[in-house]
Amino acid sequence: MAKHILYSLALTGAAAIGVLGAAAVDFPRPLPTAHAAKGEEALEVDAAARDKMVVCVDGKSAHYVVVGPHERVIHTVYYGDAKTLRFNVVPGEPHGMLSGTSFLDPRFYNKTANPNFRGVDVRNYSDVELDVEKQTCAVRCGTKTMPFTLLSADKAREIVKKATFYPNPQKYVPYALARDDRGTYYYVDHGATEKTEKDFRLFAGAKGSVKPLKMTNVVSDSEGDIFSTPGGSLRLILEKSESLWVEGEKRSPLKLIPVPQNLQLIYNDLGVYTGQKLGTPCDDF
Repeated sequence: MAKHILYSLALTGAAAIGVLGAAAVDFPRPLPTAHAAKGEEALEVDAAARDKMVVCVDGKSAHYVVVGPHERVIHTVYYGDAKTLRFNVVPGEPHGMLSGTSFLDPRFYNKTANPNFRGVDVRNYSDVELDVEKQTCAVRCGTKTMPFTLLSADKAREIVKKATFYPNPQKYVPYALARDDRGTYYYVDHGATEKTEKDFRLFAGAKGSVKPLKMTNVVSDSEGDIFSTPGGSLRLILEKSESLWVEGEKRSPLKLIPVPQNLQLIYNDLGVYTGQKLGTPCDDF
């Protein structure tokens, strides 16, 4: 049986800015206002933080957006179910370049927004539009806005006192993307947290129908990454200069697709994340 090897020789890790992977996009991780309680899934959010939270509810009274304090970017957004009072963190822009009420959700694209605001492509970000003085609240997803109702301080305190807070449910974020001249995509994502960032997954296939490939071994170091499937029949190697598909002795060049400029393709068209919730207020838009 012929051996299939995919060589994708490109910059990886922090050096991959603008070329590949999650390091290129620098996907938001949960902001550290809340931290995971030892041995538990829930986050610890102290009473002082809860007292400063404001709460908005959608028109069906089914979902709440909670905006709480954050020591660095002023705000942290949580989103959750009004019935269970279970809220998850909505990760904001990780370097504080945007307001803490802005969040990455590439499923909704705003082509009129700034493509390079302090190095951030704002077109992929949505917002909680909150004005406490005017008593207004809304969620903007891409170019569409849904009005929410800002609850009274007493009602907000009642809700957040009973609420349980959790990390964002996104388990994986984009790492690398390549394509051959026949339209076959090779896509790699990895764990969304510092603890899981070396947990890789490999997918291959046509747009809309990429399939996961079980991996038996992963090598990741300063020279690149190797992803091996059962039997060693397929590998994805990310190193420094070019991308190749190798079948036996035959080598075919691949086109490296920069992740930051193709988040809509990844989240809306490849098929990897179809139907999955990202834990943002746009999940139920």
